[in-house]
Amino acid sequence: MIRFGAALTAALPLFLAGPALAQVAARPLIDQCVANTCKARLTAPQLLVEVQALIAAKRYAEAKPMLAALGRDPALKLETRYLTGFIAAEEGDLDTAIGEYRAILSDDPGQTRVRLELARAYLLQGKTASADHHFKLAQADESLPPDIARVVRSARNIIRSKRAWTFNVDLGFAPDSNINNATDANGVTLFFGDTPLEFTLDEAAKARSGTGLTGLIQAGLRLPVADRASMLLDLDLNGTDYGGSDFDDYTAQFAAGPEFRLSDSLSVSAQAVGAQRWFGGDLASRQAGARVAVQVALSDISRVGVQIDARRTDTMFDAGYDGWQAGVYASYEHAVARNAIASASIFARREWLNAPAYSNKEGGAAIGIGAELPWGFNAGANIGASRAVYDAAIPLFSAEPRRDWRVNGRLTVGNRKLQLMGFSPSLTVSTYRTISGIEYFSNDRTRIRFGLARYF
Repeated sequence: MIRFGAALTAALPLFLAGPALAQVAARPLIDQCVANTCKARLTAPQLLVEVQALIAAKRYAEAKPMLAALGRDPALKLETRYLTGFIAAEEGDLDTAIGEYRAILSDDPGQTRVRLELARAYLLQGKTASADHHFKLAQADESLPPDIARVVRSARNIIRSKRAWTFNVDLGFAPDSNINNATDANGVTLFFGDTPLEFTLDEAAKARSGTGLTGLIQAGLRLPVADRASMLLDLDLNGTDYGGSDFDDYTAQFAAGPEFRLSDSLSVSAQAVGAQRWFGGDLASRQAGARVAVQVALSDISRVGVQIDARRTDTMFDAGYDGWQAGVYASYEHAVARNAIASASIFARREWLNAPAYSNKEGGAAIGIGAELPWGFNAGANIGASRAVYDAAIPLFSAEPRRDWRVNGRLTVGNRKLQLMGFSPSLTVSTYRTISGIEYFSNDRTRIRFGLARYF
């Protein structure tokens, strides 16, 4: 991977404004001195040309003092940062290089040349997921020369085939308007035969607010087992602790199975899946099943994925919820700009449970967009909606089967320029609304999450 990163360095041309390194004078001014001490009066642009000439000749030690002087001119802040990062990368100081490149992109996310250099630095550092993300955004630049586009495309193919592991941690706290996911109704109508009776709900049956500590760990391992074949191991841990046991919610899921790269643009994987959920301090359910996923790169900036998931659920609280569930999920991603990726997804899911009144069919769709913004901010937004129809009625509530509309939305804002031990802050506002034909099952939920995330 490091050898490929070095080859990529040699192949990429400069896109920044101002004279390119390949176009500067072959003989730096310092070489024209005839004495040990050389004095010259240069404008800032002239000094920039001199610095570029020295860097092109790989005379970094001589370029650094001039570059420091150049940094005093605010008009050349971008060029100074870029060249400082370039020298740092060439000398193996990848942390400094990444810091300089990210500083530029935090002010101007549209600098494709800088984004490519940032991706290269991440690649040399072994952070392949970060490298792939920035290569993908760079590919959205329509002015990218064809030869560079080919190099970047090859880089992404190698990254996807060689990526060995991923590990992400996200910690935070979240005020929540409905920690027990309960109804927002004040009363309920129950039917005893044909006779409806009105009841007022106890406070314990209504939505309850609270603030919880949240944690998310995602880990993945890809082990090569043959040419174009790997073994995938995935672990997801997610939990919220509300300071007591009543509504604490934890989930754990593990998946393992082979992945086959049938071509540079097509991969197929099949994994066995096992999951457990704990709620209120007790084991709530266990699941076991399998999933098959297909990923297709339609172009350098577009990708589609399809996943089929089927699993058996055994619950500890109500045998009526035991049974099978299966779903088909499809997603599409497209880099719509040099700093933004849009997505769309659809799904269809079926549950065959012991109790027909709990068995249901659901289908829905969602759209979203994520972008890197100036000053180090990144933001994402998505909205989704689905329709659920149940197989049979619950006679106590209605003579008709339950039918729900479910809508959700999420807005996330983060800043990777601000870091604490490698963790970056984020703010996520999520809202959920269920509109049911049976009022008791209608509810609202809003969650505001303050988090610190690190992506290894």
